Amino acid sequence: MFDDCIIMAGGLGTRLWPASSSRLPKQFLPGPGGKSFFRAAVDRGLAVSGRIIIIAGKAHVRHVLEACDSLSGSEKARLVLIGEPLARNTAPAIACGAVFAERTAGRGRKMLVLTSDHVIGPLEAFRADAEKAAALAAGAAPGAAPAMVVFGIAPGRPETGYGYIEAGGGALPLGGALSEGGCFRALSFREKPDRETAEKFLAAGNFYWNSGMFAFDSSFILDEFRKNEPEVLAPFEKLPVPGEGAYAARGGIAALENWPGLEAAYGAARAVSIDYAVAEKCRSVIMVRAGFDWFDVGSWDEYARLPAVQGKKDADVFGADTASSCFVDADIPVALCGTEDLIVVIRSGRDGGPASALIAKKGETQRLKAIVEQIKAAGRTELL
Repeated sequence: MFDDCIIMAGGLGTRLWPASSSRLPKQFLPGPGGKSFFRAAVDRGLAVSGRIIIIAGKAHVRHVLEACDSLSGSEKARLVLIGEPLARNTAPAIACGAVFAERTAGRGRKMLVLTSDHVIGPLEAFRADAEKAAALAAGAAPGAAPAMVVFGIAPGRPETGYGYIEAGGGALPLGGALSEGGCFRALSFREKPDRETAEKFLAAGNFYWNSGMFAFDSSFILDEFRKNEPEVLAPFEKLPVPGEGAYAARGGIAALENWPGLEAAYGAARAVSIDYAVAEKCRSVIMVRAGFDWFDVGSWDEYARLPAVQGKKDADVFGADTASSCFVDADIPVALCGTEDLIVVIRSGRDGGPASALIAKKGETQRLKAIVEQIKAAGRTELL
């Protein structure tokens, strides 16, 4: 289906602070079923792609290796791990992955980009939509040209924490396996709206949540970088073909630890998201309406909505006149009295990190970003 799948596993995951931190970002926290969110993304990638290119911060390589330890030898042989020397957002990571794919396997690679902090299922529905995206990205539909493909999620509420995709008014008249519909021209990308705008988007019926996952032909996306954001791509285009000495075996996984010029390329690349750098300016974008269930674990509100944790009972949470609407994630006993609609997250420091706690009203955890900035301004970065 896809030749290569880029899994973006960078980021510090501060939106799930204090459970997530620079020591253990949210993508490596346990998700539904006990697997980490990252490992679940690897399983999805293996189901739809030949090779998996994992891009993660160098400081978190050990978490990647631990998460992949139970994979079979043949599965590990399909993985390549690139440790990012610097955090530069998603556009440089995707540029790096696309350049690596073409340096090592030639032009015209069918590529899928997955995030590592989403909960997606069932796998069969994801595979079906990935198959559509692969065909559209390659321009396989009758009369179609290669395109950048995005996955849009039908909104279930006027959410202010997500970006939106404005879809064309009618499904594209595609043939073959794509004739069942669900594919639209993406007219525009909209940033996270205020409540009033989100309600208008929901009422309009043609706005979808932006899942942050993309598909494209490698040559197509590199051309879009050259046209729209050359200062991101140029440093990576200077990189040579990685020689045999560039790789090290790490638990059966090929880790690209000595790619000459990689650190300098990251240092020179502008930090920007793929949405700003390419997607919003791309000449041809098609949206596949997702047929799979999708949860973005981008806030504690979203985490608390996960089916696997709703109604969660914990013997160490005690309440008096406390509504069941509170959500608690703590590693010490917690008692609540007369409270409702709270999210309480406590880390005692027993894992070696600092003790910290979050108490928030449900619906307000998107504001955690401002709290993180306050922590940084106070010089308390050890808390992160």
